[in-house]
Amino acid sequence: MDTHHNNSAPARGASLPKSDVSAAVGFVGLFGLFAWILFCRNYGVIAETFGLSGPREPMSGPYAALAALLFTSVPMVLWSVCVDKVHRRASTGIDWDNPRKSSEVRSVTLTKLTGLWATWVIIGFFYCVARWYWSGQYLFAMQVIGAAAIPMFILSVPYVRWLDRVMINPRDHAWHFGAMLLGREAYDPEEVKKHWRAWIIKGFFGAFMISILPGGFAAVVTADLTDIMNDPVRFGILMIELLFVVDVQIGTVGYLVTMRPLDAQIRSGNPFLSGWLAAMICYPPLVFAFMGADGMIAYEVNTAGWSHWFAGNGVALYAWAFWLIFLTGIYAWATIAFGIRFSNLTYRGVLTNGPYRFTRHPAYLSKNLFWWCATMPFLVTSHSMVDVVRNTFFLGVVSAIYYWRAKTEEKHLLQEDPKYREYHAWMEENGLLTRPLSILKRRLRPRGPVLHAEPAE
Repeated sequence: MDTHHNNSAPARGASLPKSDVSAAVGFVGLFGLFAWILFCRNYGVIAETFGLSGPREPMSGPYAALAALLFTSVPMVLWSVCVDKVHRRASTGIDWDNPRKSSEVRSVTLTKLTGLWATWVIIGFFYCVARWYWSGQYLFAMQVIGAAAIPMFILSVPYVRWLDRVMINPRDHAWHFGAMLLGREAYDPEEVKKHWRAWIIKGFFGAFMISILPGGFAAVVTADLTDIMNDPVRFGILMIELLFVVDVQIGTVGYLVTMRPLDAQIRSGNPFLSGWLAAMICYPPLVFAFMGADGMIAYEVNTAGWSHWFAGNGVALYAWAFWLIFLTGIYAWATIAFGIRFSNLTYRGVLTNGPYRFTRHPAYLSKNLFWWCATMPFLVTSHSMVDVVRNTFFLGVVSAIYYWRAKTEEKHLLQEDPKYREYHAWMEENGLLTRPLSILKRRLRPRGPVLHAEPAE
């Protein structure tokens, strides 16, 4: 059976499969984040009013940005447990009503901890030898991870022991890696591969997300709002920065809160090398080699951007600013829709609400439209047609990379979940943006020759 195609696509008007993440969970996290940002912006006034010690200025430092994760994640976790009851879902693999005795799972727990601790040591070694983690924005991420290392090792003991008592099958991916290391019990190599795909994703992207927390947060908290509505460029940049802070904060929560009791565990990492390559090109360190200022496919050579080309035309500046804010809003909404389950290259359930009701890849679509409209690669200050051709072509290559990413992600999810196959087929026939593109693709696709079977003799 070919799991990559659904030949029985639902008719137009068929019901949309239910999303594994409720629409509300991301928005309660957004409320908590905005509350913390307002507190940090007004901390000087608050400190003065209550006579608190310390400086009378906004809290814009990196640890305030880190604390924002707490104010973002706690409301989402509480909503998920108290309202959505995610801990009771069968997909958690947990049976809360029939816990085992600790003595029954002691050996399983020790094996699993062996695999888990060895994994962390290996990832820590990689952080040590990979030079890019020890300069620039990554220094903050290394400080945070270093400070969290010992508490993680200590707390993992009661957490794994508690979880093993209630898991239906406590011999998970980490257990198989531990069994491989200890050599006392049979293990499944495929489970070991799944374990490492998940932890490479968490280790690589988790460090990156932590590293970019402080910059945008500080810019939003310290922004001067004086007369900002009369300056469309300043207003547009600030709103775009705020929406990127939303994306980064909720996205970072997704990488950190991959907990089975919340039904937020990584069920599988993308098994396709093409998917990993397409994703890794878009992040440090490879992104600098490919898309950086001196990269092989740099597309911003001698470009000035939208604010330069519309300068002096107030109507056009306002219109373009709101258009770019709208595109960034779609991008942020796509992350909000994940709630506590955002991460690259993973399967953690199926999303069918929010912007995913209109297209299967709203983040990639809005991000690439933003780059085209903000950069305007076809307009250059050098007046060189060579720069125009290069910039336009290379931004087209970047968009093609994101199309490639989308297809590898679809291939992964189509293989994993019948619900995603149902959603994929529903979007082909009903998606506001996907359906017209699907119709166009079918019309442009050449039809092969019709083969007639010879009658059997």
